[in-house]
Amino acid sequence: MINLVQILIEGALIGLVYGLVAISFVVIYRASRIVNLAQGEILVVGALVLWTFTLGTAQAGYHIPFVVSIALTVGACILFGLALERFVFRPLISQPAFSIFMASVALLILLRGLAQLIWGAETRSFPAIFMEGGFTVGPFLINTRLFLGGVCTLLLAFGLHAFFTRTRQGLRLAAVAENHDIALSLGISVRWAIAVAWILGTVVATCGAVVLLSGRIISLDVATIGFKALPVALLGGLESIRGAPLAGIVIGIGEVLAMAYLDPLTKGAASGLLPYAVMIAVLLVRPQGFFGWKRIERL
Repeated sequence: MINLVQILIEGALIGLVYGLVAISFVVIYRASRIVNLAQGEILVVGALVLWTFTLGTAQAGYHIPFVVSIALTVGACILFGLALERFVFRPLISQPAFSIFMASVALLILLRGLAQLIWGAETRSFPAIFMEGGFTVGPFLINTRLFLGGVCTLLLAFGLHAFFTRTRQGLRLAAVAENHDIALSLGISVRWAIAVAWILGTVVATCGAVVLLSGRIISLDVATIGFKALPVALLGGLESIRGAPLAGIVIGIGEVLAMAYLDPLTKGAASGLLPYAVMIAVLLVRPQGFFGWKRIERL
């Protein structure tokens, strides 16, 4: 029984990391109605930018204070998000969904190539932002990095939910998410709202990189976390920020249970397939997810 509870705890903490990356999908979709398949690559670029301003500059002989490095990373992420919105997706406003889908696929390939061109394909150490090790609660061992990351995920989820529901700027974004034409009729700038959403999505993805990679190794393969987080975003609802952590816990627990009990029988395939089986089931049974907005259309 203790082993089962330990597995559930680990799954929940891993799932919260998925939930954090899923939030970056949600904030972009809420305003722009774009499911950005390149979100994993954005996470990697954010991680490499943070590495550049911390360990990268130290290796080059420049010692930048950590707080300044974080500020430079945030500034670079803001510019990066603005550039993606302005030069890639703004020209596609009002274009067919297939065109936007293909643009996100092209962006995925482009960002992966640019990351390899600028930083190279070799692995490198990521700065230890969170404490390493673990602590015990009774008979259970808790990973400190994942625990702190889970706390950050919950705080960020509730903070963004409050922003979207209780502030003037957030309500404007919510109006844009509901209907672009209605938002325009109310005098709300759709382009401004989409730009803010892309900035938030880029910064949140970088936060996900910090939780995922703190004190570990960064490589271009880390981008696969984006495809693991996409089923989480769909399960929680692409419009629901608070649904992402809950869906992440569900996926994370399911994944570790499959890893513990089904992988030995399936040669390690079950845990890798589970998130995508859940994604297909959600799309077939409840496309709006647990907490997504239901669409009611009158004919």
